[in-house]
Order: sequence, then structure tokens, then C-alpha cells
Amino acid sequence: MPFARKPDEQNQRGRKREALRERKNQQGQKARGINRKAMDHVKLYGMWVSPYSRRVEWALKLKGIPYEYVEEDLRNKSQDLLRYNPVHKKVPVLVHDGKPITESLVILEYIDETWTDSPLQPKDPYQRSRARFWASFLDQPFSRDLIRSAGEEQEAVKNEHIERLRVLEKGLEEDFSGGTPYFHGEQPGFLDVVVGSLCCDHEALEEAIGINLFDPHRNPLLFRWLTVMKDHPVVKETAPDYDRLVAFFRRLREMAVNSSKE
Repeated sequence: MPFARKPDEQNQRGRKREALRERKNQQGQKARGINRKAMDHVKLYGMWVSPYSRRVEWALKLKGIPYEYVEEDLRNKSQDLLRYNPVHKKVPVLVHDGKPITESLVILEYIDETWTDSPLQPKDPYQRSRARFWASFLDQPFSRDLIRSAGEEQEAVKNEHIERLRVLEKGLEEDFSGGTPYFHGEQPGFLDVVVGSLCCDHEALEEAIGINLFDPHRNPLLFRWLTVMKDHPVVKETAPDYDRLVAFFRRLREMAVNSSKE
């Protein structure tokens, strides 16, 4: 009579086969460059003109994370946006497997900690602290105050921004002078994403309101870096249409000027 395996032994052998199959599947995914967490459902609520939305897009694309993009009209906010960000009611909002993450700098760190391949942050703790410091230093749009001001007030605001760029230039030169095309190395990192999202549209802003913020003689490091950053495939892919952006800034300025006359 042939030997019959006991049920427990059969179950154990079956579990081993399943574990072996799963290991092989994981090894195959790893060999093909597939991150299991990248297969989770990721949705980004943003707006085409928002530098904060764009920096999150850049981070997702730089890490190769598939995502669904939802364009928001901030004059008619969707119920999803209000539900996911009931406090500030603004973009960007990243929804990962149904869980919302808000505020762009928080989102960038969440992305980097959740999908650990191709890290955006420097490995060195001190370098990470400097990157966060300069990101926080610059983390406000250049366009807002410049568009809303005019005459002497606008000149004062412009000079304030020029001084901030001077301080940033000096700080970046001291903290990130590694001789690489980007602040963190050969590919854009956390600080590149933050600064780039605020600065890459400067030409459209300057044309729309008739000022000059960036100058190759005044900001040689930033100017060289901006040239490289704007030529990166991810930045070029997500860049808004130039003429549309100029028209948007001009329309905002017209609305601000008319509102100040009332």
C-alpha cells in the first residue's frame, strides 16, 4: 500500500510551495524594477498653475510612481477636495489607498518615506537638515505679492525677493557645492523639486508684470541650475503652456489692480 501523506504534512508542503512562488514573484518584480508599493492606488488633486501641485507631480514621476491626476477648479472645489482637505480646502492633496496627505512639503516627505527607491532627501542627516531649512526659507510663491502690488510697493516687494534670492544663492553655494548638476547629486532631489517648482516659471511672471527677478550676473549659481532643471524631462513634461501662464498672471494682476481701486 503506497504511503499516504497526513493532511498536516500536505498543508505544510502547500504553504511552502506558495511561499516559494511568492518569493519568485517578488524577485521577478524586483528584477523588472517594480516596487510593490508603487502598485498601490495613488491619486493627486492639483491645479495646473500651482507650483505646490507640480512639485508633488515631479516627485512622483522622479520615483516612477504611477498615479491618477485630478485637476481642481479652485473657484468650484470638488466634494472630494473638501472631504480630503477640510481644514485648508486647497491643493495639493495626495490620496494613497484612501488616506489623504496634505501640505506639499509634508507630501514630499511622505512620498520619500513610503517609496524608498530613488530617495529625494540626502542620506546625511546634516545635509537633510540644510535642505529642509532652505526649502522652508523659500517656500512661498514669488508671484503672489508681486502680482498684487504696483508702483513703489511693487518695487519694494521686488527688491525683497531679489535679496532673498541673494541669501539663497549664498547658502546653496556654501551647503551644496558638490560640483553636480543638481543640489543633491546627478538627479533632482528634494531641494531641487521645492526651489524649482517656485522658480521655473519666472520668465512668464517677469513678462506678465514687467520686472526682472533672476539675473545671470546677480545669481550665477541659480541661473545655471535653473537652465539644467528646466531641461529635465520630468520638468519639461509637466511644464504649463507658456502663453497660457503669462495670460493667467496678467489676468490675476488685472483683477488685483481693479480690486485695489474699489
